[in-house]
Amino acid sequence: MPQTTATLTSCVRPVEELRSVEISFENHEFYAGQKLVASITHDDDLTQPWIVMVNGEEIHRANTFKRCHSYITWHYQRGTLPIQEEETPVATTGNEIMVQIADECEKYGFEILNDGIYDHDRKLGEVGCTNSRWWVIRATSVHQQKIPCDSAFDAVWALSMVELTQPSCKELLDKPFDRLTANDRNSYGNISHSQTSLLIAVSSQTPTWHG
Repeated sequence: MPQTTATLTSCVRPVEELRSVEISFENHEFYAGQKLVASITHDDDLTQPWIVMVNGEEIHRANTFKRCHSYITWHYQRGTLPIQEEETPVATTGNEIMVQIADECEKYGFEILNDGIYDHDRKLGEVGCTNSRWWVIRATSVHQQKIPCDSAFDAVWALSMVELTQPSCKELLDKPFDRLTANDRNSYGNISHSQTSLLIAVSSQTPTWHG
């Protein structure tokens, strides 16, 4: 009589797939590859302060971190752990970025031109957002370095601080050439060629006294 051999395939996933990332002592995240599976956090409960979270919701409590860790591993291996939904990043279009910058500039009375943000005839700098990261470049920066910011609000606010310290064109024209600082000279970019020539010409003249 022929014999039949039944092969049982285990539905248990290898534990090695799960990777723990410590965010802080009270917060840990568990990943399968690059995908977030669950997280463990902590609150002030006296008996079961450790919590397993999936999709921002509590699914299990325990009195120790180790018990929560075992809970995640056990249910993940058997496919009974709720599926963590991937967060959809909020896309920011170019128009949305310009609207945010314009709204903040309006609060200070600043004007947006093709080459940057101005306060009357004085260029303050530039504000932008690349890969969802805000930055600001001050007009007085020697190397024109992008300074990271958290939002359009912070970026334009930083330029408003430049406005308080940066001299105006008139102030530069009235200042002796040999007393100009490095920042003053960087501000030449905000003065027309004729104004710069006038500044140099006036500063180089030696007054003649007639007795």
